Amino acid sequence: MTLDDLERSIQARAAADPSESWTAKLLAKGPEKVAEKFGEEAVEAIIEAVKGDRARLTSEAADVLYHLLAMLHSRNVALSDVMAELAARQARSGLSEKASRPKE
Repeated sequence: MTLDDLERSIQARAAADPSESWTAKLLAKGPEKVAEKFGEEAVEAIIEAVKGDRARLTSEAADVLYHLLAMLHSRNVALSDVMAELAARQARSGLSEKASRPKE
């Protein structure tokens, strides 16, 4: 499965009955809840990375990718837009790209 496949799956399941689809149920709770769930999964992946448990990190990384794409979907951001941003950044070094970002 590719990330494009996963994105298509999320798009298809978003229209399903929330009682029959985890994706539909999650998305029905709104973008804020989807973002919260992404954050929870990211923290779980960090914990497994620190522990050094390769199998658990692999599993949690899959959860992170799924929830990232669900979060993007909840805000109408296409994976292709993210990939285009990455491609634009690849044209320059990471250090210069980071230095060019607006200061907060």
